[in-house]
Amino acid sequence: MFERFDQRPKLYSYLLLVLYFFINAAINASSVWMEHSRDPANSLSVWEPIVWEYSSAISTLLLCPLLFYWFRRYPLQITNVKRQLLAHLLGSLLFSLLHVGLMVALRELIYHWHGSNYNFGPLLREFFYEYRKDVWGYIWFLLSYQLLMFGYSRLKGEAHQLDMAEDSVEQTTEQKSQKAPEHFLVKKLDKEFLIRTDEIEWLEASGNYVNLHSKGRIYPLRATLGNTLELLSSKGFSRVHRSLAVNHSAIESISYDSSGDGDIYLKCGKQLSLSRRYKEAFRSELNH
Repeated sequence: MFERFDQRPKLYSYLLLVLYFFINAAINASSVWMEHSRDPANSLSVWEPIVWEYSSAISTLLLCPLLFYWFRRYPLQITNVKRQLLAHLLGSLLFSLLHVGLMVALRELIYHWHGSNYNFGPLLREFFYEYRKDVWGYIWFLLSYQLLMFGYSRLKGEAHQLDMAEDSVEQTTEQKSQKAPEHFLVKKLDKEFLIRTDEIEWLEASGNYVNLHSKGRIYPLRATLGNTLELLSSKGFSRVHRSLAVNHSAIESISYDSSGDGDIYLKCGKQLSLSRRYKEAFRSELNH
């Protein structure tokens, strides 16, 4: 099950989020309806609390990609605390503005479809009310994201470059640092695995990591894509996009379009984008 999740982590993560938000919205909507139905003078239609809760859930789901991008850009660290506080204060404010805007727009649309008008109330008062909830939601998202990513990385395993053999004493430190590794060491819980460098099909920049893609699995390496390419260039790896690099031996075919960009098709079935910015250098390296 974990291996299947590891092949499409974003897809399965969003499916879990959809399930969570929709169940939570159903519970909240039924609670609101039960509270109002106790009042004999209740004029609330049964569809209204459903619209209120699900418009909020859908708006949050639409904003999740932006939230996760922000969390990757400003991860929780013990350094630069002031910068992090300012970044997440700004992030929570932007999240609340977008969340409220989308939510109210959805409610206005559905109420109009029912021949009614949705009254959000005094703007500043209601936004402050919503922001109080959104900021706690933002904090919960941030902490949950950091904890889940930490746990996921421990289960998934993190790649490390193996140290150079100690018997090559005659080599200088500079020569050793320039030698491409034959393997990467992956530490996964209480086990260690070796990943052959020539079995890595492509590289993908992801925040502070470079994801090493090999045989359908992903191994995060704490490094930049540029530094990793400097290390692996002698192994036949080339940059093809701002955030992508490919192993020449993994390529099945290449196609180009009129815009100057292209697509690289790998033997494993994966398709990578080829940016025109890197096309000429890539083609030159292929011919060497």
